[in-house]
Amino acid sequence: MTSDPRVLTSGTSPTAVAERSDQSSPGPGFTVLFPRPGRDHEREQKNEPDYFRDLNLDQLVASLISGREEYELSPFFYEHLTDLDTVHYRQEVFADLEQSDVLQAVTAFAAQMTEMRANLDQTNKLHWRYQKEDWFVDTLDLYRSAVVSLSAALEEVAIDSRGLSDLRAFLRGYVASNRFEVLGRDIESVRAGLSSIEYLVRIRGPKVIVTKYEGEPDYSLEVLATFERFKQGAAKDYRVGFRNPAEINHIENQVLECVARLFPNEFAALDTFFASHQHDLDSTLLRFDRELQFYLSYLEYLRPLRAVGLSFICPEVTSTSKEVHANEAFDLVLATKLVGDKQVVVANDFFTSGAERIFVVSGPNQGGKTTFARMYGQVHHLGSIGCPVPGTSAQLYLFDQLYTHFEREEDLGNLTGKLEDDLLRVRDLLARASSDSIVVLNEVFASTTLQDAVFLGRKVMDRLLELDVLGVYVTFVEELASLGPQTVSMVSTIVPENPAERTFKVVRRPADGLAYALAIAEKYGLTYERLRKRVGR
Repeated sequence: MTSDPRVLTSGTSPTAVAERSDQSSPGPGFTVLFPRPGRDHEREQKNEPDYFRDLNLDQLVASLISGREEYELSPFFYEHLTDLDTVHYRQEVFADLEQSDVLQAVTAFAAQMTEMRANLDQTNKLHWRYQKEDWFVDTLDLYRSAVVSLSAALEEVAIDSRGLSDLRAFLRGYVASNRFEVLGRDIESVRAGLSSIEYLVRIRGPKVIVTKYEGEPDYSLEVLATFERFKQGAAKDYRVGFRNPAEINHIENQVLECVARLFPNEFAALDTFFASHQHDLDSTLLRFDRELQFYLSYLEYLRPLRAVGLSFICPEVTSTSKEVHANEAFDLVLATKLVGDKQVVVANDFFTSGAERIFVVSGPNQGGKTTFARMYGQVHHLGSIGCPVPGTSAQLYLFDQLYTHFEREEDLGNLTGKLEDDLLRVRDLLARASSDSIVVLNEVFASTTLQDAVFLGRKVMDRLLELDVLGVYVTFVEELASLGPQTVSMVSTIVPENPAERTFKVVRRPADGLAYALAIAEKYGLTYERLRKRVGR
């Protein structure tokens, strides 16, 4: 017997199941990621943004989606928002999920839905008709239980976000709908009918005879009772266990078909259930199940960081003021690595006021300049998708595009030199940037002479200041830090008593004129630490 073509037959990821479910769900659809129903979800950003690699956001997203590949979450983290209301909408949901009872309710729902999809996946793999149909009943029973439990749990908790409030209202209507009530009654009816079946199997040589059970005595109980008197304590069990595969074999299926012929009404009800409930998985709830993982994956990532005392905050996000700030902010990816190694991450502050736009960061190598630049870009991207950001307080700008230029290894297949490659990349960046963009440049033109770096750096800075963009410029050309009121000088610091030891603190102060000198000293092995080793002290 072949499988019934009516059953769901392809993959059972949340997105795949949603595409095959009933599209006419009761009431208006909603999403916990976007405040306005009807948004075209097919326009999800599938490609990783260019700046992800420079800011190590590719590593962050890889960690977030690990173990959750079935949900296809990457587009949710790729697409930065340009609508403040959507940012606030997600922040509200994150705030609700900070409550343990709310988080517990939706986490339990997600776990039940995972079990349901696993059951559905197994249903799709089964070969025999009645076993497939029975598993299908179990699948919808798991789904129904998950929905009822979530609805009841959300009625008992305090919710402030629009997203979860809409979910609660939707569940009220859905659970009370005729469609859902019929599903519940049909599950109970089919289960009651199948549970009432009693049959007898007789094996006579090669023959297997299946009949209705008519109250015949169970001789196995009499045999056990007879030999009970000879029992002399526990004995080693020599019985061999058999595998219990999900799918029955052909002999078991023949027995099942015999039982179906003996009880036609009960199995007809099973057939009817299977045919009539193929599209009962609601598309809105399946979408919620997927979108919920955006929040759960991020909160799970933050949990070990919060456990060691690191702070996260939903930032103020603005599209009108370029006065941005963050207190006690840090590189999220670096912090995860350091915490895993039982080390402490160094947090930094930044702020702009008035006409200030560009942070020009200088100082010794390996002092935290690049980390500061990454942190600045990371918090702006994470803030733009509605996520909490590292820090105790923050106000961030809702940019139209984020552009980065970080030093990369030379590509032997690229016929251009390092300097020419830098020039081409920066020219393209400046051509596309607008006054609403954020630009993060790290060690641009490091491959050329100081004189050329000063000349080219001034040209780039003049264009950035003309565009009025926000951003960070990491450089050893300290003259760029004093081009005017739009620039803010930031310096990575060292331990005064030991110039070779970095604090990884980047502070607002005028450049001290040592960055380029230190770079040259390091290049030729003339740093304080190198000289101490040479003289054996």
